[in-house]
Amino acid sequence: MKFAVQYPAIVAAAATAFAFGAAQAQEITGAGASFPAPIYAKWAADYNKATGVKVNYQSIGSGGGIKQIDSKTVDFGASDMPQTDEVLKSKGQVQFPAVIGGTVPVVNIKGIAPGQMKLDAQTLGDIFLGKITRWDDPALKALNPGLPLPDAAIAPVRRADGSGTTFNFTNYLSRVHPEWKAKVGEGTAVNWPVGAGGKGNEGVSAFVNRLPNSIGYVEYSYVKQNKMTYTLLKNRDGQFVAPDDDAFKAAAAGADWNKSFYQLITDQPGKHTWPISTATFILMHAKQDKPEKATEVLKFFNWAYANGGKAAAELDYVPMPPAVVATIQKSWGEIKDTAGKPVAFK
Repeated sequence: MKFAVQYPAIVAAAATAFAFGAAQAQEITGAGASFPAPIYAKWAADYNKATGVKVNYQSIGSGGGIKQIDSKTVDFGASDMPQTDEVLKSKGQVQFPAVIGGTVPVVNIKGIAPGQMKLDAQTLGDIFLGKITRWDDPALKALNPGLPLPDAAIAPVRRADGSGTTFNFTNYLSRVHPEWKAKVGEGTAVNWPVGAGGKGNEGVSAFVNRLPNSIGYVEYSYVKQNKMTYTLLKNRDGQFVAPDDDAFKAAAAGADWNKSFYQLITDQPGKHTWPISTATFILMHAKQDKPEKATEVLKFFNWAYANGGKAAAELDYVPMPPAVVATIQKSWGEIKDTAGKPVAFK
């Protein structure tokens, strides 16, 4: 009789545990770059409708995403700064690209419309070095004859957090502006000579929109969503180009994804390339303590590659080409459980 009383309790407890485990498997967590946050949010909402699985993504900056995946507090990390193959090996991690986009200078100047102002590497670097401090500086007037540039102090805005957008912005300036490379360099966080800090692409967008005579840099989807005034930028071939998905795609054309997923696509050749283009990356551990979670992460991104291209394009990201997706899917075989069995689904 005692056994009969306990048995249903054991069954109930087991059922509760099973249900809890199933519920846990129905939610995956990620954190990191704010650059791709709009498309990850869209994909997550659509994926939840299609499958019932919840994807909880926190936009905390690439530096935060790297820290979170290093400490295994999320199922995947996200960074716009790719990790070198050597760093990945030392950490026991893998990475793969999700989408391609662009970092764009934005301004808030009365009377200046999107795409009217021209900048080049020299003037952009000099503004953020604090060498050009007023909008009617002769160097800016020479690039923009006839544009009503005000006699007003420039208010630079940059990221306050560890940021892949900052990495790509400073990587670009380090490639094209020798003084910037010598004095500041590149990284997810640098010692800025001037400027006020905003947290995330969201924070920089809000800061620039409310601060007259400001200039900042944000991912292009934030430009579109917030109706910001973007500048044209002179590329490596000497052309002043506007940011759009075709310009990002042109910049990515020379990337050799079969060789390595560590690809930097700033300052690429080509008449139509956007100079500050980038891919954004997903980071995962190669050896998985929670293989069922890793499988769910891969199912999510597999779904996104197959079904999320239209949403990505509508938000002005460039979906990964089918040939690159095939290379990415093949690389997932490196992600295994503690027994050495691949976690990727068939």
